[in-house]
Parts: sequence; structure tokens; C-alpha cells
Amino acid sequence: MASILFKLGLVLSVLCLFVSRSQSAVSSIDLGSEGLKVAVVNLKPGQSPISIAINEMSKRKSPALVAFHSGTRLIGEEAAGLVARYPNKVYSQIRDIIGKPYNYSKSFLDSIYLPFPIIEDSRGAVNFKIDDDGSIYSVEELLAMILGYAVNLAEFHSKVPVKDAVITVPPYFGQAERRGLLQAAKMAGVNVLSLVNEHSGAALQYGIDKDFSNGSRHVIFYDMGASSTYAALVHYSAYSGKEHGKTVSVNQFQVKDVRWDPELGGRNMELRLVEYFADEFNKQVGNGVDVRKSSKAMAKLKKQVKRTKEILSANTVAPISVESLYDDRDFRSTITREKFEELCEDLWEKSLIPVKEVLKYSGLKVDEIYAVELIGGGTRVPKLQAKLQEYLGRKELDKHLDADEAIVLGAALHAANLSDGIKLNRKLGMVDGSSYGFVFVLDGPDSFNDESSRQLIVQRMKKLPSKIFRSIIHNKDFEISLAYENEDPLPPGVTSPIFAQYDVSGLTDASENYSSRNLSAPIKTNLHFSLSRSGIISLDRADAVFEITEWVEVAKRNLTLENSTTTSPNISVEADAKNSSEENNDNLHVAVGFSNISKSNMEEHNTMDLSTERKLKKRTFRVPLKIVEKTMGPGMPLSKESLAEATNKLEALDKKDVERRRTAELKNNLEGYIYATKEKLESSEELDQISTGEERQSFNHKLDEVQEWLYIDGEDATATEFQERLDMLKDVGGSMFFRLKELTARPAAVEHARRYLVELQQILLGWKTNKSWLPEDKINEVASDADMLRFWLDEKEAEQKKTPGFSTPAFTSEEVFTKVLNLQDKVSGINRIPKPKPKIEKAIKNETESTSENATNPNSTSGENFNQSQRSARDTDGSSNAKVEPEPKIHDEL
Repeated sequence: MASILFKLGLVLSVLCLFVSRSQSAVSSIDLGSEGLKVAVVNLKPGQSPISIAINEMSKRKSPALVAFHSGTRLIGEEAAGLVARYPNKVYSQIRDIIGKPYNYSKSFLDSIYLPFPIIEDSRGAVNFKIDDDGSIYSVEELLAMILGYAVNLAEFHSKVPVKDAVITVPPYFGQAERRGLLQAAKMAGVNVLSLVNEHSGAALQYGIDKDFSNGSRHVIFYDMGASSTYAALVHYSAYSGKEHGKTVSVNQFQVKDVRWDPELGGRNMELRLVEYFADEFNKQVGNGVDVRKSSKAMAKLKKQVKRTKEILSANTVAPISVESLYDDRDFRSTITREKFEELCEDLWEKSLIPVKEVLKYSGLKVDEIYAVELIGGGTRVPKLQAKLQEYLGRKELDKHLDADEAIVLGAALHAANLSDGIKLNRKLGMVDGSSYGFVFVLDGPDSFNDESSRQLIVQRMKKLPSKIFRSIIHNKDFEISLAYENEDPLPPGVTSPIFAQYDVSGLTDASENYSSRNLSAPIKTNLHFSLSRSGIISLDRADAVFEITEWVEVAKRNLTLENSTTTSPNISVEADAKNSSEENNDNLHVAVGFSNISKSNMEEHNTMDLSTERKLKKRTFRVPLKIVEKTMGPGMPLSKESLAEATNKLEALDKKDVERRRTAELKNNLEGYIYATKEKLESSEELDQISTGEERQSFNHKLDEVQEWLYIDGEDATATEFQERLDMLKDVGGSMFFRLKELTARPAAVEHARRYLVELQQILLGWKTNKSWLPEDKINEVASDADMLRFWLDEKEAEQKKTPGFSTPAFTSEEVFTKVLNLQDKVSGINRIPKPKPKIEKAIKNETESTSENATNPNSTSGENFNQSQRSARDTDGSSNAKVEPEPKIHDEL
């Protein structure tokens, strides 16, 4: 039932899109701890507007893995194939360590038995050391590789370029994680339209096909993924708006609250099983053996445990079987669902905390919640569902959304809304909020002792995006730090609430310049912050504001009238603006007669008295201040040089991957050609008709030579070498296989040509009967060409019968088709000659007689029009004696 509802929702979502004709697309990337999903919003006509991109294994979900082995970089499914054999070379959980301190990341990776080597970089973050060649990559660089892989999936799926994307993030991601993710996307050449919280993506997919005009509703989205759990409270409603002059109902939703546990997910349940089975294996082997010390053994065990947990979701008992788990010893066991639930007993209560907190802080009761939608793979565990049902007092939980794809599909709708080339016909307003509150803290040479030194700039759940303005009173350069409002909760791994620092300079110099003037107010600094659509806050601009009151000299213009009795009143000008305005209003009535007064008279009667006066004026000066970011730690932004270097490094790897895939493809092509050709030489009886035994033997010898090279020296060969050998083999066997192809293609072409010649005879008869206007010489030309083609076919077929099969054919199928096509083109051209239009001379004569009658009848309308036109002509020429030239007669041309 849930699957049917999901498909219905997806269809409705697709119908809500208006697709413009553009050869590009946008995508959404649901980036998880262990896997990723990609949805494409395609702008190419003829394709489904929103669809999930499948990977090279035709799967809708791809592993978020990067591996380096034997000088080769592998991503996604290719990397997943190495996990069990080379766990130290396959890098995973990359999303969860972006922007994290080294110590936190090291502890986290050790806790889940990931053995790959990491080192600490200058920022205090994690770098990955590649054993093969000693190369070092940052977390951002590995994440960029995964994002680039995701975009490649989107482009392969849509067959058009994809550069714009929306990327999902868990709600607990802090500033360092979000900034790091954007830097990784920049390295990968991905233009991020927005980061979007996962719960907002799910809320979009839920609400796009529903109508809330009849009433609002509160919905909780409960998501347990691989590594985290959260509950988001979303309020759906509708408002009346105008569209094309009509009142319409517009749906909208607002995220009211979200609470999370960033360290509780499906992985925790799997680790309980891993520990349980590791203990069991150790007991079976004995002799102090600890399977946990072998990274390969733990990688194999974790892989099988994941499958066992999935089986337990649908069955009460599940087996586990691992071949050669440790020291060539196999491991087999079973576990019941009851035992699994017992091992995870404490996790069930923890899983309820996000829901409890959402209800607690919102003030809503359980019965005021319209639905509790489950998303994420972890929610498939029956015990978890039972605990939620028990707490919420519901017989059933809501599963209208696809637990795996709801987020990525909703994010695709958001991408469509942000894209310039697509618009949603069915609108759904989205109001998401910041998961954290933010403050700024001031410090400087003169300490800040007032309340302005720490101010709240973003309260929790403030709308995204937003602009924020704050003003402080200060006259010296200072430092400003951005920090989380509360230390509980902080993003995972964060030990200090401060995440960004800036130096603001130029205020001291500006204050010295303006302090000697008469300041009417204390010196202020205006701070301009922005909270982006991606949830990132930054200090964008700072201005120093100086208010100065000064005496200034102002020019005063007085106009005195020497002879008021002879001068019109409307030229008097008073210095007082009020009097001038009143006098102008009174004297508007004399403006018409003023044009007779000459310029010389005005100069003679008017005298101008110019003087100045002092006025007190208040003036405001704004001076832009210089802002330099000096953030340190894992959240420190990479410099332009570092970004450029990383981008170049990734581009080199991409080119190497393209060449590697091309080499593998050409190698497969060469190998496939050898096997297919050998099989034909051995099994095809038709080859005996068109080739000699010596020719086949010589060609077979060439195939053996290349095959031997392929398996001995070809392991390290380049794409060019594979292509050269393939071309050589095709050249050697080309003539033989051409003759083989012609053995059947040539008779088929001849049959087609003779059949057309028969049809052409009917066409010629039809022309003579039904299209008598066609030129006879053209018809005769077609008939002659048909005879020539018939003669040519007879001649060539006779010649071919005398030609041995292993010799060059007398004629080819291509020659036949070319001649037939040329003849068909000529026939089509003649067939398009239109029928001539009938002559209408009689109609012209009648029209002339009618015109003459109208001209002689003074009461006729046409006569009046003619006389009127004559009068107009005379008026235009300026003479009543102008001659009217007779109009030439008009004849229709055939």
C-alpha cells in the first residue's frame, strides 16, 4: 500500500512541473553516511521531469566510498568491491568527519573498526594518507570525489550537462560541516543552489500532492538513518493568493522544530550484532584468539551482519555465514529477533527522545499530531516501530513516503523551484529554520563592558534565508566572533561554541579623522550579517557611522524689482521658499502675456543681489571598514591557492579515470573481437564460400598473435595500443567479412530494387492518368532511368555469377541502394510539381466593368471615395490643377 501511495505521489509531483525547452538539468544529492542517492530534474523534452539516477550496477543507491588501489582511484560500486579484501584502502563515513577535529574523528573511526590511516593537518582536521604512493588528501577532497561521482550519475542518466545541484544535510550539521561541504562541491565543479535540511526535503515530498485549504495539520517526520536519528515537527497550512487575477489557495509548510541524536542510528544496532558474533567466534576458536584485531575479518563480519539485520526485520530468525573469517576458519551462526532486541535494549528508549523533545518544546499533545511519517532505513526495525506506536498511542504509523527516496525526491522539487529553467505549477511554500541560534561576541583594545559585547543575532528556527543588522557604539578597531547561542547542543565533535572570527579595522583611523569635528552623536558601527539559504551565517559588511553638526555658508539669492508698476508680478523671486511658492501660485494667470516682454527689458528692470548666510546642518558620513576572517580550526576556510591546487589535483584524477575506463573498454573490445571472430572462423560454413583456406588460416594466425600479446604484454598497455591492434585485425579480416556480409546483403538489395521498379511502372501510369500537367520530358527521363537501372542490374548479376566468392564482388549492396535512392529522389521531385492555377481573365473583365459603373454613378460609395481621394491629392499638392495619372491595369500572373 505504501508503495502504491508513493508512486501516486511521484506521478503527481511530475505533473506539477512545467518543463522548459533547455539542454540542461539540475539534480539533488541525498548524501548519507554510507550511501548516496541522486535525483534528476531534467529539462530535456521527452524525458520524465523527476527521476532517480541509477548507477553502473543499475542500483538506485550508491555506496559513498572512495578507494585507492594499485595506483587507481575507485568510487562507488567499484570501491565497494574492495572493502572485504582491502579495508585499509577503502575510505568511508567521509560525510560524518567533514569539519570535525582530528581527535574526534580518530575515536569515531576506531569505534566502528575502520582501519584506514589518517593524519592531522595544520587546521587540526583529518587528512587521509594513501599507502600506494604516499599522497595525502583532505576530507573535502575525498568528499568532492563523491560529489563528482554523483553528478556523473546524473549526467549519464539525463544525457545532458548537470552542474546545478541541491545537497541534503542532516539538521545537526553545524557551520564547519556546511562550509566544508560547500568547499568540497566547489572543488568538484558543482554549483550548489542550496543545502537543504533532510527533513525539509521529506516535508516537500509529503506535501506537494496534498490540499491543505480545508485545514492545517501538524506532521512529525521521524528519520533514523545509518548514523543519526531526528524528529522534525512541520506545520502545513494554506493561504489565499492572487494568480492571473484570480484568488487561489496556496499550500505552505513551516518547520516548527527539530530535535536529534547525532550518534544513534542503524549502525549502532549493527555494532551490537558485530560484538555479539565476534565474541561467539572467539569462543568457538579459543586459544586467546580475538577476531577484532584483524581489520579484514571485521570488515567481512560487518558486511554479513548488515544482511542479517535486514533479514531480522522480516523474520524472527536470521542466519549469518562468513567464509574464511579469520585464519581460514569459516563462521556460521544464527540469531533470533528476540535476542537482537535484547542486545539493543537501551537503544529503544534513546530512539524516543527526539520525539519526546519535539512535543515537549512545542507544547503540542500527541493527539494534536495528524501523522508521524517514518523515513530512513533504520525505521524498518519492528521493535523501533512498536516503541513509537506505544509512546504515541497509535495502532499504526504513517508510511506514505518511500523511506529511502523521499528526501532526495523532495530535494529535487526544491532544486526545480530554485532553478531558472523550471517552475512548479502546483506551489508549496517552504519555510525552514536554522537548527542553531547564533550570537556575536566583541573584543578589542578597549574592552566592551556593556551589553553590546554579546548580542543574539539569530534565534533558533529563524527563517532561512535572512538578513540581520546590528549596531554598536565604539571608536576603535575590534575583533568579532560568531558563536552558537547555547553550548547544549553543539554539533558533534565541537568543543568550543565559537566557529568564526573576524578582524574589523579602519575604525580607529576614521575616528581620529572625524573626532576633531563637532560630533552630534557617539560613533557607531553598523554590522550586516546574512543567514544564507544553506543555513550558513556570515559577517558581510561593517560601516562606521559619524553624525556631525556644522555651521555652513549657504548662498542667498534676493531679487529686487526697480519698477514694480511696469513688470509683471510673476518674475519676482523671494528667498523665503514659502513666500515664493505662494506668489507663484497667485501669479500663474499672467504667464500667457509674459511672452511679449523682451529679454532686454527684463535685464533692464531686474537687478540681482547675491549674499550668503550661516546655517546649522547635520551631516552623516559612512565609512566602510575592512573585514578579515581569521577563523582557525577544522572549520577554517581553505585559501584560494589551496582550493586551486585541490581542484587541479582532482581534475588530474578525473582525466586518469577517463583514460582508465577508455583503456578497459578498448581492451574488452579487442578481447571480444578476437573471441567472436575465432568462433566465426570455426563454425561459419558461409566463410568457405567467400574465402580460401589459406586466407582463413593466415587471419587465424594473426588473431593468435594478438591474443598472446593481450594476456602477456597487454596488462600494462595503453588505450592507443589496444585500438591499434584492433584496427589492424579489422583491416586484415575486413575484406573477408565484407564479402561475407555482401553474400546476403547484395541479393536483398537487388530484390528491393526490382520490387521498386515494378512499383515505378504503376507510378508512371498514374502520372499519365491523374497528373496530366506533369512535363512529358520529365516523365520520359524517369522511365529512361528505370530502364537503365534494370539493365545495370541484369548486367551486374550476370557478371557476379562469373566472379569467384573469394574475389572482389562485381557490385555491392551499397551501389544498388544508392542508385535506387537517386531514382526515388527524382520521382519525388516530379511528384511534388503542383497543379497550375486556373486562368481568371473573365473575372478581371467583370471587375473592370463594375469599377467603371461606380465611377459614373455620383451616388455610389466608391465614387465618393474616389472624389474624396482626388480632393486629398489636390490638397497635398497644393494645386487644384494637378493632373491625376491613370492607374495601370493589373493582371494576375499564372
